[in-house]
Amino acid sequence: MAETTTTTPVAGDDPPRPYDGPSRTDGSPAYGVLGDSLRTYRMVAAMWIRSTMAYRLSFALTLFNSFCVTFFDFVVILLMFGQVKGLGGFSFAEVAFLYGTAGTAFGIADLTMGSLQRMGRRVRDGSLDTFLMRPAPLLAQVAADKFALRRFGRVVQALLVLVWSLFLLDVDWTPVKVVLLPVTVVCGAVIFGAVMVIGASALFWLQDAAEVTNAFTYGGNTLLQYPPTIFAQELVRGVVYVVPLAFVSWLPALHVLGRPAPAGVPDWAAFASPLVALVCCGVAGLAWRAGIRSYRSTGS
Repeated sequence: MAETTTTTPVAGDDPPRPYDGPSRTDGSPAYGVLGDSLRTYRMVAAMWIRSTMAYRLSFALTLFNSFCVTFFDFVVILLMFGQVKGLGGFSFAEVAFLYGTAGTAFGIADLTMGSLQRMGRRVRDGSLDTFLMRPAPLLAQVAADKFALRRFGRVVQALLVLVWSLFLLDVDWTPVKVVLLPVTVVCGAVIFGAVMVIGASALFWLQDAAEVTNAFTYGGNTLLQYPPTIFAQELVRGVVYVVPLAFVSWLPALHVLGRPAPAGVPDWAAFASPLVALVCCGVAGLAWRAGIRSYRSTGS
């Protein structure tokens, strides 16, 4: 029979110790870290969804507002192609495809992990201690807290553009390309989510640097919506080898479109998104653990 492990405040300035999941009498995990985290996330998110749906009209209006705000990003592209026939050698349908793949991946990550951008404020005011006192995984609690279902409007808007672009494109579809498309979106969401966790981990030390971390998430999404051919090669190399956002959509999308990879990038990189996503998750986990170990609360 599983026993629930509780935590108590540590004397002095040290914060409560984070919960590692329920354990059996022999000390082994009862559900596993991942299973317990998913269970916690589902419960917390469901609570916020029920709260949101209590005011259905308000939710519908905020969802529609989210859809419209993100659609204006695509309006810029529409206006641009009203004046030009191509952008960096890419047609309107190809740019719409890039927009759709990047936007859908980012929308899923923002929906599920967007609450992490509040980490800086929680560290500053010590409200993170409340989460540490609860017998549940910390990352799952923080990510699901104040779950904003209205962000689903971003996912819907980007997905509609993606589907529309598929009707406009003249692509020689193969079984590999058919499988690569959903894998690209899923792995892209995982990569964006891992970057969000890494950014939230940095806020344990840099509480006021939320805008810096947003530059790699919201800014990265905007970057990936346009062809890599319009950017400097140094920037393209940076999002391939330093912050691997190119694996979110650029590299696999170029393969689907039948276009060559950027200079210096091997062709097989188009299929490396799952591996890159796995590595990013590993780095994010290490960064998160380091951030928790360094946390000392506010001392109040």
